[in-house]
Amino acid sequence: MLPDDAAAAVPRAASTSFADFLGAHHPGLLPSNRTLGPVTASTDASHLAPHATTIVSLTFPGGVLMAGDRRATMGNVIASRHIEKVFPADRYSVLGIAGSAGIGLDLTRLFQVELEHYEKIEATMMSLDGKANRLAAMVRQNLPMAMQGLAVVPLFAGFDTDRHIGRLFSFDVTGGRYEEHEHHSVGSGSVFARGALKKLWNPRLTEASAVRVAVESLYDAADDDSATGGPDTVRALWPVVYVVDGAGARRIPERDLESVAHTIIEARSAAGREA
Repeated sequence: MLPDDAAAAVPRAASTSFADFLGAHHPGLLPSNRTLGPVTASTDASHLAPHATTIVSLTFPGGVLMAGDRRATMGNVIASRHIEKVFPADRYSVLGIAGSAGIGLDLTRLFQVELEHYEKIEATMMSLDGKANRLAAMVRQNLPMAMQGLAVVPLFAGFDTDRHIGRLFSFDVTGGRYEEHEHHSVGSGSVFARGALKKLWNPRLTEASAVRVAVESLYDAADDDSATGGPDTVRALWPVVYVVDGAGARRIPERDLESVAHTIIEARSAAGREA
């Protein structure tokens, strides 16, 4: 505990927003203030830092699911095969990042603290729409960095405790917020993942079948996008998958994902032999 004189010197938060508090008293700690110099149309720093790639999300009766592959790239080089891109934001929501990995991880940590700070100040959880709006404001603050090639494009999903359904939201680099329905994907492999989701998603999915759909869509993305990593049976690397429902957010165990991945691989191998 701080002494009385030291505690008196600590600035008090003027609002429920921890990001606003940092902006007023410690602006250098905000990810959006880490500039590379003057913004010009020709500036591009995208090749200087690892980039996170494909994230998918889909709804199912009673909840929502989000999954991300494990690969990060830097130009034409695989920067990491172990990166995690999907994180719990709070008890009832999850966040996935695509784009500049370092800034995305900073944004994720700041968003987690933002929601915790609000809950402590207000003694209640922020609504799901409120969380999406706060995240949009944070993404908007990163626009100068995005103009230099260090963009972060999150995907946000959660369980709406008022409406008792799973919902998901996408964003653009200017902070535009869009509610998506049924399913969505972001990142370099999103076009291919979205094609798989359109074919595999249906409104009667169980949680287990939703997990399979997510893993299979990432498998399809990895098949056509070199920046997306598919299930790696040699290194025993599987996607990161979170489910959010009325009981909260929880991560799907790797042993379950391994089983799902092997089932998909065996089914495709059998189809190939029959062809």
